[in-house]
Amino acid sequence: MVKAHVSTHELVAGRYRLLDVVHRETNRVSWAGEDTSSERPVVLTQIQLPPDPREQTARRTIARVMRASEILGLVLPGRVGVVIDVLEEFGTLWTVTEWIDGTPLSELLERQGTFNYVRAARIALEVLDVLEGAHREGIVHAELSPGQVFVRDQGPVVVTGFGLAGATSVSRVGAPSYASPEQAHGARAEPSDDLWALGALLYAMAEGRPPFRDRGRPDATLRAVDRLPLRSPVRAGPLTQVIQGLLRKNARERLTAPVARDALLRVIRDEPDTSDEAVPTVRLRGAAAGEGAGRLVGGAWNRRATRKLVLAGTALAVVTVAVLATTDNLPGIDASASGADTTPSAVVPPPAPAPSLPSADRNTPVPEETVRPSVSPSAPAPPPPSVPPPAKPTPTPPAGGGTAEALPAGFRVYRAPEGFSVALPQGWKRLSEDVSPGNVAYRIVFGAAGDPRTLTVTYSQRLRSDPVAVWRDDVEPVLSRAGIGFQRIGAIRATTFRGYRGADMEWLSDLDGTRIRTLGRGFLIGENTGYSLRWTTPAADWESTANKQALDAFFRTFRE
Repeated sequence: MVKAHVSTHELVAGRYRLLDVVHRETNRVSWAGEDTSSERPVVLTQIQLPPDPREQTARRTIARVMRASEILGLVLPGRVGVVIDVLEEFGTLWTVTEWIDGTPLSELLERQGTFNYVRAARIALEVLDVLEGAHREGIVHAELSPGQVFVRDQGPVVVTGFGLAGATSVSRVGAPSYASPEQAHGARAEPSDDLWALGALLYAMAEGRPPFRDRGRPDATLRAVDRLPLRSPVRAGPLTQVIQGLLRKNARERLTAPVARDALLRVIRDEPDTSDEAVPTVRLRGAAAGEGAGRLVGGAWNRRATRKLVLAGTALAVVTVAVLATTDNLPGIDASASGADTTPSAVVPPPAPAPSLPSADRNTPVPEETVRPSVSPSAPAPPPPSVPPPAKPTPTPPAGGGTAEALPAGFRVYRAPEGFSVALPQGWKRLSEDVSPGNVAYRIVFGAAGDPRTLTVTYSQRLRSDPVAVWRDDVEPVLSRAGIGFQRIGAIRATTFRGYRGADMEWLSDLDGTRIRTLGRGFLIGENTGYSLRWTTPAADWESTANKQALDAFFRTFRE
């Protein structure tokens, strides 16, 4: 974090007195101050510039900030901070803004933690208004963070910080936790960067923390933004889908401004406007939470049978949830292992030429990409119709690579809100899902009515660093004690999967007199973070063509 090189007793440029720090970010500090020449209160923002013997960085930044302020002051009066001076002194850039009678969103987050849905949606909608106005003028903020948003008791939200992008050698001046993956690569600022940042603001208001934590150094934080999966929001309620849609890693899949606007308006319209209390966390969801009607050999395939097969085929996952409920750790997990920022990216927006929020039904497989409206940044977005007309999605390559025709007949790519994707047979959906306290692990079971087979996807941030040891020391003892007739088939085999270290284990177990067979493949995507895929089916059907085809499709198309 940048350190002030002046005390509150000194004047900046012989004119501006620093009174108190109002906000700190990486490489940036904002002060409440006073213009001694006019005795007016001001806000001074201090940015440490990189070494530049030609002083071009400071000159370019000063010109850019003043230009943005002049333009946006005309088109968005009262909505952006009015810059009255920009100067460079001793390698530090100072921007001086008219005093804003409001509270930085960062301070509100520190004070109250989370916002109720309606207030968060209203703040985000006002910020979106400012961003769209700037984009129409060809101006991208690219530095949006809670410290740049001032919330007022009376009047609209005020956004500051336009023109600061590129003032240092890193992609973000002050808040790399709110940077987009493109900015982590050093790409040119685009409007989609601001939409990502808007999603990050919503995430912070709903969850009480940024989507990616600050790791102390901008480069380390930006690497995390680029490489790590998003931590799944657990308190966002009706804001979940718009947050996930704005925080798509791929900018082309990110929600457009009109779609985001429609979603925010829907939350404001449909949700009760309660007091600003912290939103309660979700509870663990039981293994039989989903629908599971169908038939199994020789009897009814009811919800109880669904739970038994889930237990038999994915015993580790069930024990995971039970243990997590009390210990916040997976069985056999090294609790000292440091966790990573976790899941997900969002549901793909629906294929419609008009703004619409992604479907709330997460069980239905969706195409890898869909047609989305394109809005010119130079023209205001048209008002969304009340009922969006349907549109046919454009076929694109599925998650498994190749063309859509490469998938088995009847399979479609499902993109989970948790961030992974996999091809599923037609009609398959989420039968159950379990999430650990702190969201360090989750388990999702997929299947279909009338189909005795299941696929389970499990994720954890706190695994051992040896995939073979996870199966041998953590999973097998649990299965052996479960009273399900466990019998391992062959040895636990070390393998690689998508370039990751992994291990396979196969076993037999009993379910209501029927012998079932499971293949589990676990693999690490980080030192202590990984997935397992477990395929469970009646043992008598193991060698069937349909089973082999499904298992091949799962392994070939799974993407984390």
